[in-house]
Amino acid sequence: MLHSNLPEPQLLKVLLEPLLDDFQDWFSRAQSLLRTEVMPFLEVADQQALLSRVDAALNDVVATQSLFRATDGQVGVDTQVLMQWHTLLMECWQVAHHYRLSKSNGCHT
Repeated sequence: MLHSNLPEPQLLKVLLEPLLDDFQDWFSRAQSLLRTEVMPFLEVADQQALLSRVDAALNDVVATQSLFRATDGQVGVDTQVLMQWHTLLMECWQVAHHYRLSKSNGCHT
């Protein structure tokens, strides 16, 4: 097990802090893409709905990071919340991949 000899609060900090940073980075990237590009394979309303979910998740991640830092890593995140964020990121990655493919193929499906 990674860092199994660390006390629980330190283990939480070692694992959760970089994970939260990654979520913030990836949600920021998705937010930027969804705000600046037209996804020819998505309805405008669907793209806006996805952007709204990304905005909300990013706000939640930033708030969690603030709380995590303010308590010096003494606050955790429910596994279900982490899974919801992960699922949303997977959806964003699929949209970004489809977008890159549509741009490289020059098609607008």
